[in-house]
Amino acid sequence: MKLTDTNLEDLRALAVDAAQSAASLIQKNAGAETAILSKSGGDTLASQILTEVDLASQKLILKKLDDSIGRYELGLLTEESQDDSSRHQRDYFWCIDPLDGTLPFTENQSGYSVSIALVSREGTPLIGAIADPRTGSVYHAQKGRGAFQDEDELKVPLHSDATNLTWVMDRSFLKNSKFSTLQKELESFADSLNLSGVTMINHGGAAMNAIWVLQNSPGLYFKFPKLEDGGGSIWDFAATACVFAELKIQPTNMKGSPLELNREGSSFMNHGGSVYASSQQLAEFARQLYQSF
Repeated sequence: MKLTDTNLEDLRALAVDAAQSAASLIQKNAGAETAILSKSGGDTLASQILTEVDLASQKLILKKLDDSIGRYELGLLTEESQDDSSRHQRDYFWCIDPLDGTLPFTENQSGYSVSIALVSREGTPLIGAIADPRTGSVYHAQKGRGAFQDEDELKVPLHSDATNLTWVMDRSFLKNSKFSTLQKELESFADSLNLSGVTMINHGGAAMNAIWVLQNSPGLYFKFPKLEDGGGSIWDFAATACVFAELKIQPTNMKGSPLELNREGSSFMNHGGSVYASSQQLAEFARQLYQSF
């Protein structure tokens, strides 16, 4: 079935409510001892750890969204459940990461969040909601209706008083054999923008990494393509892709194409890489940087 604008408005409110509720549950358990489990998939520690809080958050979210799944004939893709391919069979699907950034959560530091998106079968993000448990804020968007932080409309930050370029990255990037060279290239680019240098943030999950790009403009977050499974999954990027698209700075893969948010055969996003930037100029720089390596 096709969703109307009114349907989408209702579903955005539902996604925001579910994200807020799950974030509250997560924060109540922050800093407490929790069993750390393991799971298969991915090639980094961050992609292989699981806690009871991840599962509790997912259970809460699915309870909140359950009625909408039947009412609107929605598919479902969520990190802690097997992909049932309903995302390829229905016109739209919920895409859920119940606790993005499990590793920083277990370390009791910032960078974890709840990420919920509604995505069309064609891979277009229509709704995105990212809740930061530590601050209580929810960043949310609906296609064609703008992006918001709680009740306030988001705008692309200009931050003319910024002194540094912010490079947000996964902590695994620090082990990249070309890390030092990349750092020098970014410092040189920052200098060309009359900035003093580069500030690095390297401890968050994918969703908050993207949000930090907006909060620390001029900012940049990118992941290079790789052959092995990993590099994040659809649920890591779908919600923030909607927010960025509404700010007219749509994230892309390293070839400049929109992120493939309903990939056949796999939920991993390693094949194309990703670029989130606070401006088109920065996004193009990241893509050119990849081509030079």
